Amino acid sequence: ENTKYCYNPKLLQTARWLRNNATLSEVLLWQRLRGGQLLGYDFHRQKPLLNFIVDFYCKDLALVVEIDGASHDYKLEYDKIRDIKLESQGLHILRFNDLDVKKNMEMVIQVIVDWIKLNTTLPTHPSPLL
Repeated sequence: ENTKYCYNPKLLQTARWLRNNATLSEVLLWQRLRGGQLLGYDFHRQKPLLNFIVDFYCKDLALVVEIDGASHDYKLEYDKIRDIKLESQGLHILRFNDLDVKKNMEMVIQVIVDWIKLNTTLPTHPSPLL
């Protein structure tokens, strides 16, 4: 895939492993993002960007969507540095709590849709799921 963001090719194998071993919340959100379901935008999961692997990425929106589970409780400083580095490349990051994805998916989807509508002038395609 051609992308303007470089990435560390050593992360490809790890990204593949993460796709094959997704958490429940990642699986649930992917079911709503895959195949252009969300306003016609194409998302990828476990995408290497720079020296990181992001949960979900939409190239056309320069948007990263992250799900923070229990493992992130001990990585707040790392996540902050990571976000700064990604944002310095023009990427936007939306973070959601693992429990919100599991228990309040419609709110999560609405936040993403609202962000897209606020931050794009691109024509959107109606989604059958919204």
